[in-house]
Amino acid sequence: MGAEFLPILMFLALFLLLALGVPIAFSLGMVGIVFSFALWGFGSTGLLASAAWSTMNGYTLIPIPLFVFLASILEKSGIIKDLYDTVYKWSGGLRGGLAITTIIVGTIIAAVSGVIAAGVIGLGLIAYPQMRKYNYQKRLSLGVVMAGGTLGSIIPPSINMVVYGSITGVSVGDLFAGGIIAGLLLAALFIAYILIRGYINPSLLPTLPKEERPGWAEKFIALKTVIAPIILIILMLGAILSGAATPTEGAAVGAFGALLITLATKRLSWPILKNALIDTVKLSTMVGWILIGASFFGAVFSGIGGNQLVAEIARNMPGGQWGVLALSIAFIVFLGMFLDTTAIIMLAAPIISPVVASFGFDPLWWGLLFMVLLQLAFMSPPFGFAIFYLKSCVSGDAEIGEIYKATLPFMGLQFLCVLIILFFPGVIMWFPGLF
Repeated sequence: MGAEFLPILMFLALFLLLALGVPIAFSLGMVGIVFSFALWGFGSTGLLASAAWSTMNGYTLIPIPLFVFLASILEKSGIIKDLYDTVYKWSGGLRGGLAITTIIVGTIIAAVSGVIAAGVIGLGLIAYPQMRKYNYQKRLSLGVVMAGGTLGSIIPPSINMVVYGSITGVSVGDLFAGGIIAGLLLAALFIAYILIRGYINPSLLPTLPKEERPGWAEKFIALKTVIAPIILIILMLGAILSGAATPTEGAAVGAFGALLITLATKRLSWPILKNALIDTVKLSTMVGWILIGASFFGAVFSGIGGNQLVAEIARNMPGGQWGVLALSIAFIVFLGMFLDTTAIIMLAAPIISPVVASFGFDPLWWGLLFMVLLQLAFMSPPFGFAIFYLKSCVSGDAEIGEIYKATLPFMGLQFLCVLIILFFPGVIMWFPGLF
């Protein structure tokens, strides 16, 4: 077998392990270790250890546990539920108001946490029962929860952006700035779709009975519950985007601010703090092990010439730079059907991003497009992580096949967002340009 087939063989071995049910972190690590030993012997352990150390020793990864803690403390203290109730009181009179509320609250959750699990699980437990209570179509309700809950992948502070920036060297602050516009664009597309579906078929999204709609006094009183989270968003993202703080420092401000909010609202207790810390350790270490496994895989893949092989394939692609871009997008979408987004970044970003940049595309623009594609990956059957987060919340009310079907319209809207970014790059690039 020629050396050019070894990178392909590595990917085949990886997908075989995944098909056998081996966790993604250990699948990546095992493939890297086995190929390293087979090719270079026991002495190759130094290469693997060096790759893992250089990956995990990055200062830019420190925000991850801080953002996870921020999301956990807000979810467990009930602040996310308060956000939903407030927005629902203002939009409940619209046709599809509960669904629109779900998207808006998903956007707010994304802006204060950056953790997909917090968004999908929070909305699955709070918003989905409310929509079903008022006879919203089940499939549309499931899709709305998925769409709103996964906005944390693109709206800052996104953990995916932190990882991508640490791997590629693209400014995390610039990614955050562009991610705000991309995320709001996606949210606007979701809301427009809900309004159109409600107009075409009112039975899918019935309005709330007039006697159940809150009055203006109740609406304004409810606003007090969103003041503190909004201030937290402004302080955290404002400090990062203005350059007054690094993403790490901004994450620390966010985590400390979340503690202050729960303390000020008299919701902070030892069980809440303990469970939030446990969840933070679990999720952060999961991300860490994926990074270590991917560093093993990436070091060996690069060592056997995999990066050069990909670059050579790109240079010979028909269609020039647009052919390379189309192939890169297709590759990420394919990986998204099977892999965790952190693993996709660790696998694809070091290989594809330099190639795309070498063909004249702006690295920041490509990074933002990459993030939108990752948001799509969370919802992609058969193994999109958000699908299984939602299934755990509605296990007795929806089968996995129903959730698969529910994602399809919103995946179509995400592809529309990709096309807008492709043909109108200024849409997401003007805001980072201000900073």
